[in-house]
Amino acid sequence: MQSAPLFSADLRPHRALGPQGIRNVILFTAVLISIPGIFFYAIGAWPVIGLLGLDLIALTWALTASFKSGRMFETVTLWRDNLEVRHVSARGEERRHQFNPFWVRLDVARDLEGRVTNIALRNRQDRLEIGAFLTPDDKKKFADGFGLALSKARA
Repeated sequence: MQSAPLFSADLRPHRALGPQGIRNVILFTAVLISIPGIFFYAIGAWPVIGLLGLDLIALTWALTASFKSGRMFETVTLWRDNLEVRHVSARGEERRHQFNPFWVRLDVARDLEGRVTNIALRNRQDRLEIGAFLTPDDKKKFADGFGLALSKARA
């Protein structure tokens, strides 16, 4: 039986709108689109209504696709003798990566203003980016906590 992990994090992308928020945005946009639509229909330029409808369909597709991509997540679990990264895509496809904590290095890339832009685990053969969907502040919090736990695992 494996002991309790030294570190465990469940990383999920932030989504500002839920299903109800998406419906409200689409409804609000439909109301706003209908105002010029009525005007163009009244002056005889009725094909414009179809183009406005295509805009609404494109907005609906984009918001729905963004919401569905929020189902992806990563789980990072560190034990004294094992580091496991589990990535589940928005479609439910799962990939697992195993590392030896003594041989893995945490690479943290920063921009000119000091914000964390990229977090990766690296050993001799592999490089695995983790938390690509996180905000810079969330990446910094994760990198700080995970870096501390990784150094404890090596001690």
